[in-house]
Amino acid sequence: MLSDHPFEVPHHLIEKAQKLPAVEMAVAGADHPVALESAKQATEAGFIIPTLIGDKGDIERIARDLGWDISGIRVVQSKPEDHAADAAVQLASANEVQALMKGQLHTDSIMRAVVARNAGLRTERRISHVFHMTAPKSDKVLMITDGAVNVAPDEKTLLHIVQNSVDLAHALGYEMPRVAMLSGSESVMDSMPSTVLARKIVERANAGEVAGAHVDGPFGFDNAVSPEAAELKGIGGPVAGHADVLVAPNIEMGNGLFKMLVYFRSALAAGVVLGAKVPVVLTSRADPPEARFAACAIAQLRAAYDA
Repeated sequence: MLSDHPFEVPHHLIEKAQKLPAVEMAVAGADHPVALESAKQATEAGFIIPTLIGDKGDIERIARDLGWDISGIRVVQSKPEDHAADAAVQLASANEVQALMKGQLHTDSIMRAVVARNAGLRTERRISHVFHMTAPKSDKVLMITDGAVNVAPDEKTLLHIVQNSVDLAHALGYEMPRVAMLSGSESVMDSMPSTVLARKIVERANAGEVAGAHVDGPFGFDNAVSPEAAELKGIGGPVAGHADVLVAPNIEMGNGLFKMLVYFRSALAAGVVLGAKVPVVLTSRADPPEARFAACAIAQLRAAYDA
């Protein structure tokens, strides 16, 4: 059965974001109704001060249709989509904006621009993606990483993925986020390499390479999110059954998990790319405006945390 419950933006996220000043955000590919509606909502909520990048005529026409007066908002003429992505990244590199949003353009376009060596947005960290997941009628937040950028992360990349998610959790108010390294089993065995890799990450995290978090694993999904399942299997510790962050061993698991939550629970998947100089709102072009709206709040909180 697929859920038909309407998507909900968590009130606690809105309240937290509205306590902070708006951040300058470049919207690459703003010349589409979904992207512009998302930018309008985030602007009116006080999350962002947008710079709209795309076909100026289309942006102005869509804004009129939306009843949005953009006369006081910077609009940058840029076509095709690769040029729009480059223009957004240049603004971030020049410190004119503190966050980016992927509008109606392909993920490859914006990510190519962000990771380009001469773009000025790369850091010592590997870039990774986090889905901030919230389901209707539940206060529980699950962050899933990485289901969109890193296909088969090695040990070094996985450690960066963990630290990126921990930094986001801190920005969202978690003092000691509980990070679960996922696999197909809680037992470490050579026949399942992801369990071995998970254990290596846990050992390095506990040795001080990840600051301000409880990191444990490997866990099966059930043992990470269900206290009852963890207890039945005799798995203890602060993370077992109470994970805040789920670290997938590969993109297939991360992508599948987030989509199952979306379609079975009507979970809102607010996607953000971390590890670059600025956070990047990265949602699917098919995602509802609510997902972009929530992701804008998350990007604002993450950018403000470093300010």
